[in-house]
Amino acid sequence: MDITEVQVSQDNTGKKKNKKTPKKKRNGNGEGSAAQRKVEEEEDEKKMEKSEEAFPPTFSVSEIKNKQRRHFMFMKLKQEKRKQKMQLKKKKKKEREALGDKAPPKEVPKTIENQRVYDETTVDPEDEEVAFDEGTDEFSAYFNGLTNPKVLITTSDRPRGRTVKFCEQLATVIPNAHVYYRRGLALKRVIPQCIARNFTYLMVVNEDRKMPNGLVLCHLPDGPTAHFKVSSVRLRKEIKRRGKDPTEHSPEVILNNFSTRLGHSIGRLFAALFPQDPQFIGRQAATFHNQRDFIFFRFHRYIFKNEKKVGIQELGPRFTLKLRSLQKGTFDSKFGEYEWVLKRHEMDACRRKFQL
Repeated sequence: MDITEVQVSQDNTGKKKNKKTPKKKRNGNGEGSAAQRKVEEEEDEKKMEKSEEAFPPTFSVSEIKNKQRRHFMFMKLKQEKRKQKMQLKKKKKKEREALGDKAPPKEVPKTIENQRVYDETTVDPEDEEVAFDEGTDEFSAYFNGLTNPKVLITTSDRPRGRTVKFCEQLATVIPNAHVYYRRGLALKRVIPQCIARNFTYLMVVNEDRKMPNGLVLCHLPDGPTAHFKVSSVRLRKEIKRRGKDPTEHSPEVILNNFSTRLGHSIGRLFAALFPQDPQFIGRQAATFHNQRDFIFFRFHRYIFKNEKKVGIQELGPRFTLKLRSLQKGTFDSKFGEYEWVLKRHEMDACRRKFQL
């Protein structure tokens, strides 16, 4: 068998040569021209679009397993949404300025309040039946000017310092209010003594874990009695930029959003706590604001800065009430007849339905 020798050149070493891509020419300063940079940016955008199309349509950030990467992508997505929202807002503003008076009216944002479910017991001020009920209810003597409010404020047994201070500050807000300690007496024994001394209200502040958490408001002598849950109590020292202590002038009373028959009764219950003739020289106002069945109490003094501008200054205390029950007559926990009782699982099922 003949073997022929094949000459192998030294250049063909069997290794693949790396093909070098030609470098892009740059200007003498070492920077690409503006046109080249623009082309490069367009190419990068096309690549990003292709990469975005590579994701499935149902892709979400929560599918990213890496925690740091997931947080980074979420913040980036949130920032982009905020940017788009601001751009849309600026665009609409420019369009409204360009149209001037011909601009369409602004869209009213949807809130729980304006999407409220209509209640059949909503009070019409011109209703004859409502006017008749107001003339014959338990508060008619007060609104006809036959009685003046006189309030007894007491607490549960062995009150702590915070509850005592809260009662003392309530007594400075409500004119003709007196604070007495309970001394272990039952309310059934306290109520006849209050009636004998011409008190028109009995207010009992309950506490739990050294914090006020309940309020029983009993109108004398015929009732009704309301039981409230108390939360978010702030005393005067805890309020920033508060004004000086309130004076002895009778304040104005502001009642907001008590629209149903039940809310109307609760509003009249609060109104009868204060004298009917406010002393405007004191410049003080007590506000009961109902929002989503939570009653927010604030006590302010308004200040005249000039002939046109008026400012307000909070005096305190502040707290929030939530109605638990409304009982006919004076307080009777065993045999009392209840007009209304809060049933959370039934009444709070729909967020757009309110009782007050």
